[in-house]
Parts: sequence; C-alpha cells; structure tokens
Amino acid sequence: MKKSAFGPGLFLAAGAALIASPAFAQSSVTLYGAIDDAITYVNNQNGKSNVYLRQGNVYASKFGFQGKEDLGGGTFAIFDLQNGFDPNTGAMQSSGLIFNRQAYVGLQNRSAGTFTMGRQYTPYYQFVGPLTGSNWLTGATGAHPGDIDGLDTTVRINNSAIYTTPSWNGLQASAMYAFGGIAGSTGKGQTWSAALRYLNGPISLAAAYLRMDNAALTSGFDTSSTASFGKSSLNTGYVSARAVQHIAVAGNYAIGNLTLGASYSNVEYLPGGKSIFADTAVFNTWAALAVYRFTPAFDVGGGYAYTMASKANGISSAARYQQVSLKETYHLSKRTSLYALQGYQHASGQTLGANGAGDIVDATPAVGDSQNSTPSSTHSQFVGMAGIAFLF
Repeated sequence: MKKSAFGPGLFLAAGAALIASPAFAQSSVTLYGAIDDAITYVNNQNGKSNVYLRQGNVYASKFGFQGKEDLGGGTFAIFDLQNGFDPNTGAMQSSGLIFNRQAYVGLQNRSAGTFTMGRQYTPYYQFVGPLTGSNWLTGATGAHPGDIDGLDTTVRINNSAIYTTPSWNGLQASAMYAFGGIAGSTGKGQTWSAALRYLNGPISLAAAYLRMDNAALTSGFDTSSTASFGKSSLNTGYVSARAVQHIAVAGNYAIGNLTLGASYSNVEYLPGGKSIFADTAVFNTWAALAVYRFTPAFDVGGGYAYTMASKANGISSAARYQQVSLKETYHLSKRTSLYALQGYQHASGQTLGANGAGDIVDATPAVGDSQNSTPSSTHSQFVGMAGIAFLF
C-alpha cells in the first residue's frame, strides 16, 4: 500500500517549525521617503545674489524604513530608521550618520501608549511644530527667523527615551529624557522635553517645553551633548550656552477650507563657566498664518513672524526680525506636487557675533530655515523657489 504524502512525520515536522519560528505573528517593513528639489533665487548670500538648486523645501529629501510587528493583545513592536540626503549630489545630509534624522525602536499599545528609545525628535517639535509655519508654509521659508525656536526639524536628540500617552478625547501628553551618558557626571549634556496637545474637530492646540544641556567638554555646544540644533546669524554669539531652553504654544482653527494659526515661543540661552557671553539671551517670537484650499489640487498660504531679542551683553539696541512667508502648491496627484515659495525678512538692531561678548554686530536676516549658513550682508533678504516634490 502506498503511503500518503501527508503522513505523521510531515505533521510532526510542521508542528516543530511552528514552535521554533514566530511566523504566526503579523509583521511588516515599509520603505518610504520623499524627493524634493527647487530652483532657488536669493538676493543676498553673504553679499552676493545666487541662483542654485536647493533640496528639501516642502518635504525633507529622505528615505527610511518603518517596521511593525503585532505581538498580540493590542501591543506592537515598532522601529523607524530615517536618513536625509541631497538629490543634487547624492550625498548623505550628515556625514558619518547613516540615519541622521531618526533611529529608534519601541513598543506601542492602544490603551497604554508608546515608548521608544534612540535618536528622535522631541515632543516639543512633534506636538507644536505641526501647528506652525514650519509645517503649513514649509521650514525652508516658513520657519520662524533662523528657526531660532527649533520648530522645524533641526533639533534631534541622541540617547533619548520618549513616552507618549494614548489620546483621551483629543488630549494627549508626551515626555522625553535623553541620557548624557558621561561617566562620573551622567547629567552632563542631558535633554528634557514635555508637551501637551488637544485635537478636537476644527481646533488644534499645543504647548511644550524643551531644555538642552551642554556637555561643555570643549568650547561651543559640545558634540558630546545629546542635543543638536540649528545655528544661524541670530544665535551665533550664544551657542556656547551651558543650556538652551525653549517654551512654545500654538493653535490652529479650521473654517471650511480655511485654516488660521497663531503661535508664541520663548528661547533662552543660559551662560555658564565656558560660555563666551555673560548675560542670558532671550528671543521671543510671535507668529500668525493662514492657509486656504481653493480646490483639492490647489492651495495657498501666508504667514508673518516677528522675533525680538533681549537687551543683554552690552547691547542697547536689541535685534528685531520681521518675516513674511508665502506658499502656493498645485498637487498633480496624492504623491506629486509643484510648488512656489517666497520669503522676505528684515533685520534691525544689534546682536553678538561669533566671538561672543564684546563682538557686537548689526543683526542680519536669515529667511526661515533656508539660509542659516548664508545670511544677508544687508538688513534684508529675499528667497524665491519653484520646485517639485514626490513622496513614496
């Protein structure tokens, strides 16, 4: 008699394989990203006009891998690895960092919340940033002057742990601590952040706090610190601070196809023993925006931001920055968009130069987050862009 192919041996082997392998768990890994490039005109970059290609204007050019595994009982293991790149040269956005934007792993539960560890954005940015010009008008020209308040994607934190609660009737909280990890002084270079938001129909509100401590092993804001942030002509004299503190609140209200927004931020650069300035420097920013969707394919937006620095460190005429930002977008599809951006900023008063105390210089403008390393040599700067963005 012929033996069946589905005899006892096959069933035993299949059972052993099921026990040895977690194949029953549902999991997925997704490749995602964006490519964004634009022809850009700047009337003054360190004294000269320029026309060039600039990437990452509406969306940061990036690619990443997101993973999720269903562990049962409403619990998931998650990870995200994300790298920025320049499509004009093929170079990584940050030399030596393969996943410079994010790299974290954690657990997520529908009723208990989410806990993640790694290199991450702060709750301060994740909750308040989406309600400001950095999101609605793009970080390139819509971020507040020089992105002084870190509400664009310039602030990323190493060695961080974040817990975010589930949403309770629209209310959600998040907190982060980043371990300095320096033997004998574990608090050196640590970072704290906490945020609260409320989302209910047309109303979106958020408030957040961020403190970044300087490891202060060398001059400047030491690279051993868990935090890194954008540097521009606005804050170049204060990057040797022993700590940088941010507080921000923002709100949006939607009326049909119109969205209105307002925000306020306070940034303090606190001096320490290795700082090259003596008095706390304070930057206050007030901003408003409006975005209108004429059709599902076409929308426009505009915003105004006013940043005021404090009188300190021998400065009697403190710096002031006024910025107007505009954006027009035509969506060819859900993934592909054509856009135009315009930003104008005027600076007045004085601030500290790169040499700190005693190096008092005229304030110079840096539109949004697009010209941090190339401010104008005069009191005004204009940036215009025409580009295309593709999401995948």
